[in-house]
Amino acid sequence: MKLGIIGLPQAGKTTIFNALTRSTRPLAMSAGRIEITTAVVDVPDERLDKLAALFKSKKIVHAQISFADVAGMGSGEAKGLSSQLLNALSGMDGLVLVLRAFEDESVPHPAGRVDAARDLRAVEDELLLNDLIIVERRSQKVSEERSKGGRDIPTLERELAFFKRLNDTLVANQPLRTLQFSEDELSKLNGLGLLSAKPLLVVLNLGEGQAEPKTETKLPVLGLQGKLEMDLAQLSAEDAQSFLQEYGLTEIGARRVIRAAYDLLNTQTFYTVAEPEAHAWMLARDASALEAAGAIHSDIARGFIRAEIVAGDELLELGGLAAARDKRRLRLEGKEYPMKDGDVINVRFNV
Repeated sequence: MKLGIIGLPQAGKTTIFNALTRSTRPLAMSAGRIEITTAVVDVPDERLDKLAALFKSKKIVHAQISFADVAGMGSGEAKGLSSQLLNALSGMDGLVLVLRAFEDESVPHPAGRVDAARDLRAVEDELLLNDLIIVERRSQKVSEERSKGGRDIPTLERELAFFKRLNDTLVANQPLRTLQFSEDELSKLNGLGLLSAKPLLVVLNLGEGQAEPKTETKLPVLGLQGKLEMDLAQLSAEDAQSFLQEYGLTEIGARRVIRAAYDLLNTQTFYTVAEPEAHAWMLARDASALEAAGAIHSDIARGFIRAEIVAGDELLELGGLAAARDKRRLRLEGKEYPMKDGDVINVRFNV
């Protein structure tokens, strides 16, 4: 899972990046410069740790999320985002938009005053403008191809209708993520760099002790005390826990963001567990057992016969596979079985 952290200058993108990744990147001003820093973090998973202990696994592999601190937005240029910034963002599965909600006289807001709702509109407008430019250019290219007799006319007409639908949505000031796409249409979107089509999570960067302000948006919104969370990320687990209690927090913000990211991208976790290795895997919710096999290895999917599946929580409660078989909790399932969050799978295959 790859998530790009974006926002206007002085929103605190790097502060949030450091809080999520336990990095110590300098909080330097980067307005007008394209800077991209990436860090990969393990997804905390107590269930995986318990399964590994049950099976005495020698190696534990957590699911991972890649966060990219992407600077360079807010240029206000009518020509849209730079090609470097567009390339960086187009490769992301989703975007995390940091909005400034904190007041700090030593860090003046570029617009003169703090207004998260205004900044949200500004970023959404920039993403919409970028997409509109791309769609108009692509539509013009297809129109020229039709006039010159390129490819078959029905195919070109369908493409023009598709781009008109995108254009109409953007002109109506609606992001493309509000649309439903068929598999064929999704394939057309690949490589276009349409950023408003990407899932978007809003993170309000709050000051210490600041209440989360109301934001009129249908987007998922999460409030984080950015500087406090960044400081907590540098502490040991024990020290962080004591500080959490002192500030009345139940858990570090990184865990909340990770859960929100799973919801944002409609993702769940399944497991393969044995003595050599306990492994957590990411998978789309309601994906099939065959797709889970493919996530493990393409050869396993190619030679799929049947899958042994048991819920991870039930396996822990029963104390092992033998008890799961005795209690008929270990099931044989076919390719079309819809995987559930926490399922433990062992695929029988032959290649």
